Amino acid sequence: MRRHRTTFPLAAAVAATALVLTACAPTAVDGSGGGDGDTSVEPTTLSLVGFAVPKAGNDAAQELWAETEDGQGVTWETSYGASGDQSRAVAEGLDADYVHFSLEGDVTRLVEAGLVAEDWDAGENAGIVSQSVVVLIVREGNPKNIQGWEDIVKPGVEIVTPNPGSSGSARWNILAGWGSVIANGGSEEDATEYLRQFFTNAVALPGSGRDATTTFTAGTGDVLLSYENEAILARQNGETFDYVVPDQTLLIENPAAVTIDADPKAQSYLDFVLTPEGQQAFASKGFRPLVGEVEGEVEGANDPSDPFPTVPSLLTIEDDFGGWDATNAKFFGDEGLVTKVQTETGKQ
Repeated sequence: MRRHRTTFPLAAAVAATALVLTACAPTAVDGSGGGDGDTSVEPTTLSLVGFAVPKAGNDAAQELWAETEDGQGVTWETSYGASGDQSRAVAEGLDADYVHFSLEGDVTRLVEAGLVAEDWDAGENAGIVSQSVVVLIVREGNPKNIQGWEDIVKPGVEIVTPNPGSSGSARWNILAGWGSVIANGGSEEDATEYLRQFFTNAVALPGSGRDATTTFTAGTGDVLLSYENEAILARQNGETFDYVVPDQTLLIENPAAVTIDADPKAQSYLDFVLTPEGQQAFASKGFRPLVGEVEGEVEGANDPSDPFPTVPSLLTIEDDFGGWDATNAKFFGDEGLVTKVQTETGKQ
């Protein structure tokens, strides 16, 4: 059983983010970082494969880590894309020292493939390195007056969200909507009807969370379901839309792991990410820190001085859905509720 953490202390410019879906080197360390600038440090190349959303957080953390002794001499080769697609690519042979995915199942796929150790989630944070909440991103000024989950299924409201067949962020989004119905006293039949209305209003189901952001910023839809950090990052990069943190929403917990054959420096980086300094790097890009306090203001947040407001009713996969094994079987398997509703509504 996974331990639930209770510590709580959109994309970058479209043209830039389009480049991150293939291998690149966002952070290169040539031995000049750190305290004494020792150029004798043996160079190391680490491969990071992840879902697209945390790229900015990883870039910021890698830059700080480069200033430490362990981070000297490291060059990163990275590949970012839809979480499920990235996980399958690693299982099929894509080189990775460090993986950072949207969903637990995308890591356990690699455990089953013999690429990640079975105890990858045995630490205090149960394998989680980044967290956020599901928010509703709306046009500037919120012309449709969208304040909560009930508003996005009204007639005439056009929804953009990624496709749950490929995207981990899509699953978080959909479960947040379902959970809001139950949290407000609705039955499972009510929640299933909500899903039908949801998919009826969906006008775009892009392949990944980042692709969904790109679709929305290009002018499609009235509301985008996304991570809070995506909204904050996009506004840091000049987007002018608004976002709403609903009173009921879902805690997003993203796992990371090192592969069995990884260079030891990959574990050093994972350890650094979980320090207050590493979490502050992620917080600066809109993620809610797992440890430590947010230092200074977070540009792009609704309130930069209080960037991560407390959610009155914060749902979790563990406490409200019974964990990912049960959730995937109930909602996203071949006979799952979401799969059936997508088929019924023709939104696959």
